[in-house]
Amino acid sequence: MTVSTRACARLTILSTALLLAGCASTASQGPVTINLVAMNDFHGNLEPSRYVPTGADGAREKAIRAGGLEAVAAALQAWRKEDKDLLFVSAGDLVGGSPAMSSLFADEPTIEAMNMLDLRVSAVGNHEFDAGRKELLRQQHGGCDSPRPGRACQWSPSWGGARFTYLAANVIDSATGKPFIPGFRIEEVKGVKVGLVGVVLQGADSVVMASGIAGLKFGDEAEAINKAIPAMRAQGADVIVALVHEGGMTKDAPLQPGCTGLEGAIVDIVKKLDPAIKLVISGHSHQGYLCQVEGRTVTQAATAGHLLTRISMKVDARTDTVSDLQVNNVVMTPGLYPADPRMVAFVAAAKERSRTALARPVAKLGAAPVLRKNNEAGESALGGVIADAVLAATRAQGAQIGFMNEGGIRKDLEAGEDKVASFGQVQAVLPFGNTLVVMDLTGAQLRALLEQQWARPAASGTSMLQVSRGFSYQWDEKRPVGSRVVPGSLTLDGVAIDDGKTYRVVANNFLAEGGDHFPEFAKGSKRLETGMLDLDALTEYLKKHEGQGAALAPAAPRIIKAH
Repeated sequence: MTVSTRACARLTILSTALLLAGCASTASQGPVTINLVAMNDFHGNLEPSRYVPTGADGAREKAIRAGGLEAVAAALQAWRKEDKDLLFVSAGDLVGGSPAMSSLFADEPTIEAMNMLDLRVSAVGNHEFDAGRKELLRQQHGGCDSPRPGRACQWSPSWGGARFTYLAANVIDSATGKPFIPGFRIEEVKGVKVGLVGVVLQGADSVVMASGIAGLKFGDEAEAINKAIPAMRAQGADVIVALVHEGGMTKDAPLQPGCTGLEGAIVDIVKKLDPAIKLVISGHSHQGYLCQVEGRTVTQAATAGHLLTRISMKVDARTDTVSDLQVNNVVMTPGLYPADPRMVAFVAAAKERSRTALARPVAKLGAAPVLRKNNEAGESALGGVIADAVLAATRAQGAQIGFMNEGGIRKDLEAGEDKVASFGQVQAVLPFGNTLVVMDLTGAQLRALLEQQWARPAASGTSMLQVSRGFSYQWDEKRPVGSRVVPGSLTLDGVAIDDGKTYRVVANNFLAEGGDHFPEFAKGSKRLETGMLDLDALTEYLKKHEGQGAALAPAAPRIIKAH
């Protein structure tokens, strides 16, 4: 053997020894720090939008612009310099109810942006079902066969779909008895296998179009998560994180860790989870919180990318235990971190491609913004405008009363400095593309319909219908559920509603199918599917009342709360 050969042999032996030592070290290493970033309810908000911060004392501060893709991308870029293995996850409603810059292209720009941000998984939200099961599967897998043919594949002629995985452990295909898309995914980070399981609120079937989810059953959230755990463990999961598109409310500040005042549907879900789950990332209620529920950490990051939740935890793969779990909500203020040039260019391209349609002026308002926030009685200025608009659009079809669901009003009606509202600003108010349905309801049915505002599942909370000019009633919260409308107060144009008389009403097709827990609409007779978009009705109404703005809002209350 030559000197050179002997040297090589010694080097080989030494390298092998070092490799084996390294393997032994990895196998016996202690807890590993895993970093995650979570978002929820992004709703296709590619640009920053209005956000009202809350101070540590709970006081609301001056409104700012926050969120949007550029701020989110910049933050992730900076945080990945601290940990290249950071996991980015979502608790649902990435799309749906989106501003025009995304919805004009069937939300493909938002999905593509999430691909660019290396999102790994997202629980499905109820809004992922807005265009139905078929469209959700297209968003996941790609292709152009869509119920929205005028919008699909307009962003990219060969749409490839999401590179992240949508999760829905509690959405069961009636034909197979199994989840219709994956319930969980395992991600390996630093040698630790992280199990991510996702569910959507069980009541999702009441807040989406029934025709779009035919054949699907929405099961109990906690049961579905617990049922998935053995399969996840069998695939080696060392830690399990639950992504739940259901939420709650709290008076605690959004940026304050350790809150103990969380209320709402998410609390009952968390209490039923397997003890192995220490972290629940929630959504749906558009709140920011960092709470504790029976020893578990429950987070939410508001909406529209206004906040991101940073999560750090130590996982011991030898014992499958979690320690030192820390969470923080960070406001996504534009310019907070150095820009990500790729995302800056992407947003600029999206703006340019939608610029002409979005910038088209619709009408000048007398005052702006027109707000969607309800008053004490449950009435909003913008809700009244929309109810008036849909009524005006269907007078020729005999409509006498217009209704609008408050959950369908996604933004305040804003305008430029010249008080001219653009198409993009109007579309942001009504982004779903709902059509108007005219039907007959008796006076007794109208009364029953209004009572359904309070007679609702515990998890859903009160939802006030916005009503058109001339229709009025009084309600009393001291009266029992089912009879809160004050007798004799229900009138149309000053005349008492007759229980035995028939009235012609108009509502969007979501409500018309009994959505948002208003089943009385589904019982309406002599139904006429107009095919007219609610957005078009609002646009035409604003044009007809050019310059009136705030004067469009109810001059006199239509909904009166008794004191």
